[in-house]
Amino acid sequence: MRVAIPAVGWREPAAPWLPVALGAAFAVEFAWLAWAPHDRGDWLLENLISGPVALALILGRRRLRLSAGGWLLVFGFLALHEIGSHYTYSRVPWTDWSRDLIGWAPALERNHYDRLVHLCFGLLLTRPIAELLAPSLARSAGLQRVVPVCVVLSLSGVYELLEWGAARSVDPELGMAFVGAQGDIWDAQKDMALALGGSLAVTIAGILGALARGRRSRSG
Repeated sequence: MRVAIPAVGWREPAAPWLPVALGAAFAVEFAWLAWAPHDRGDWLLENLISGPVALALILGRRRLRLSAGGWLLVFGFLALHEIGSHYTYSRVPWTDWSRDLIGWAPALERNHYDRLVHLCFGLLLTRPIAELLAPSLARSAGLQRVVPVCVVLSLSGVYELLEWGAARSVDPELGMAFVGAQGDIWDAQKDMALALGGSLAVTIAGILGALARGRRSRSG
């Protein structure tokens, strides 16, 4: 039996004040974490993209028409990125925070904060991307589900290329800090796989949730 892929559910655009409030909160975090970062050069490199993107989101908020959930997801990802840019990704003391909060932290050979953020790239940004693309893909529910995953993977790959290019163009020590490979020759591939995995997880969960809601509505 063939099961039709459900379309991405439409959600009302957020209230006009929400992106402004989130933009103000991000500006506060940005300014706070810009104060005495671990490595000023790495901080500048990390924010060459995120800073202009955040500004473009605020300036174009009326045209984007993201839902409240979409704006919150975008803010969550940018907030995580700013933490990484302050400490440099390979030095974020998340294990110390874990010990302080719950009295335990895993013993790991490398700092996995960068892996977490790449996973969150897929987990947090797939839905906002789907909301942005839904009007253009309204005639195909399948494309509404597939294209956002392709966009996440493409953006992840483009970022890895930009990261490589920037690292080659600066001081070798700063470049290594920016890339954050921590000796792993497959770091870029693993980062892209995590972004893809997070995006697929969100997409599959959305499809299963929509199918379940449709079944309940028919039985009701």
